Formats: sequence, C-alpha cells, structure tokens
Amino acid sequence: MSTAGEGRQQLDEASVLNAKRTLLGLLARAGVWSGDAEELIALVEAGALALAHEEVGGRERTAPAEKGELYASGWLDGARAVAEELGAVSERALRHVVATGSSAESPDERPPVGRTELERTNVAVTPLYLSFTDVSDLDPEVTEQVLRAVLGTMSSRQRAGYAGRLTEFTSAHRARLDRLYAEYGPGSAIAIHGRYSLIHSPTSVAVLERLATASADLHEEWDAAELPPAWLDGLTAAWEASV
Repeated sequence: MSTAGEGRQQLDEASVLNAKRTLLGLLARAGVWSGDAEELIALVEAGALALAHEEVGGRERTAPAEKGELYASGWLDGARAVAEELGAVSERALRHVVATGSSAESPDERPPVGRTELERTNVAVTPLYLSFTDVSDLDPEVTEQVLRAVLGTMSSRQRAGYAGRLTEFTSAHRARLDRLYAEYGPGSAIAIHGRYSLIHSPTSVAVLERLATASADLHEEWDAAELPPAWLDGLTAAWEASV
C-alpha cells in the first residue's frame, strides 16, 4: 500500500540524471551529436527554471492571516527571497548554456552560428510562416545560408531566446504580415517575381524580423554571405508597402 508521502514524492537528483542520460543515449542512437544534445537539454533545463521563476514571481502572495502581522512580514520576506534566488539560479543556468555553446569571450559578441542554433530557428520559423500562407513550390533552397545571416546579427544569448522574439514579432505585426504574404507570397499575382522569391521561404519571417529590428547588421551579414541583394530589397519594399 502506498502512503500519502509517496504520492507526493518528487524526483531526486539521481532520477533526474538517469532521465538525462537515457535521453542522451536515445538521441545518440538517432544520430544526434552529443554536444548538440547536451546543448538542447541544457536550454530546456534553463527554460524550465525561467518559467518557474516567472510563475512564482508573478503570483500574488498572501501570508496566513491568523499568524499575526509579524509572522506575515517574515513569511512574505522569505517568499520574496526564494523567488529572487530562483531567478538567480535561472540566470546562472542560462549563462552556463550560452557559454558552453559559444566560442565568444563575451556574451555580447557574435560567434559563428552553430548547428543547433540553425535547427532551432528553422523549427521556430516554419509554423509561424504557415500561419500566414501555404507551402510554396518556389521556396528557394537557401535556408541554411539565410538563417546563418540572420543569426549572425545576434549574440549567443539572443539566439537562445530568438524563438520567443519571433513569436512576439509575428503577434505584434500579424495584420501587416497577413497583407504582405497575401499580396506577395504563394498564390499572389506576382508569385514568380524573382525579387520576392524569399517570401516563398519560411526564413522570410526571420529576415523580416531582422529588417525591422537590426537592419544595418542584417545587411552586413547578408553581404558577407553573398546572398542576392534583390531579395532584401524585395522584402523591404513589401514590408513598407504592407503598412
């Protein structure tokens, strides 16, 4: 017979480590390089801490009223201290994963783009793109080159949170993006115009976000990658026309 205490049992360190090793083993058998797998798991761990801190920090705290004012004051101070420490642990976890996956000496530097950073961004942009338009047969096969240019404008820390930034960008500009993809994207009257070719690629969402946020840096990385200037010009024109 199980006890109430067993029903509330939380995962211990050995069990968490066992789950992590098991996941690493499964990913390795699937062909995922151990360094990539470690980085992804570390991001999930850091993210779980960040979300826990957000939930705990945003919750309204009320001390037991029957314990008296002095007890309530100490209770609230303790709850605040725990929330602050959870935030500090979350920050350390994120700093660790960013430092581990980066060759840069400073978190503000822009190191070479890693394989997992490319894959994370590709996974992020595809569903966002499909929320505005359909898959296009005219999608140019330049996903990696374009995303390298996009991510090259950011530090490792910024890349770690780029999926969230993309989600915020598309949410804030949804009506404008709807107009852009309807007028210039798949199924539009100018669907085969070379200047707007990149609008047929999910990577266009990321490029548009960078055009709106870090245009000069994007042009610098774009030129370095020797990508067609007309694509950026076309996206810029479509973005301005969709206001």
